[in-house]
Amino acid sequence: MKTITNKNKVNENAEYGVDSRYTGIEERKKDYKAIVKARLERANKPSKEQIIRAKLLQLKLKMDSYLKAPVYDHQNHFTAFLETYIDTIYSKRNEFAKDINITPILLSQIINNHRDANEEFILKLIIHSEKVFENLGKFNKTIWYEIYFQDKIFATMSNQKEWRPKIEKQVKFNETF
Repeated sequence: MKTITNKNKVNENAEYGVDSRYTGIEERKKDYKAIVKARLERANKPSKEQIIRAKLLQLKLKMDSYLKAPVYDHQNHFTAFLETYIDTIYSKRNEFAKDINITPILLSQIINNHRDANEEFILKLIIHSEKVFENLGKFNKTIWYEIYFQDKIFATMSNQKEWRPKIEKQVKFNETF
């Protein structure tokens, strides 16, 4: 009969998620409330590292969903994602430029769409992203390329009115079929 009582005591104590060394119910309830309060405060005030991790995972999901269902608007999504990526990790963009060994001017030109990202820049970005996402989960190595070229394809196809008449004059088709 004593073992049943001990089991019930253990279950009763486990109900509060608190150590079984308490002598009174009031003492247990007081500590239970303190633990719940501490957990809520911790959940409501995430650390800087937790915020960065959450933003990076959110960015990764946005990039993946963009590739699955591209949004055809006049925004350069590559630079928007790049800007979010850099601003999430660094307080100053110059630090990112230094880390991937490019000039801050080049980075600024790429972000502000005054210059296209070249292959070397994208390769450095891929390696940097792999290192950042190493502890956050799987990261698609080709995602930066895919977004970059998705934007290029859309820009080319949406501007057909500008380039098509000139190019059509240069293309001849012999109807011998």
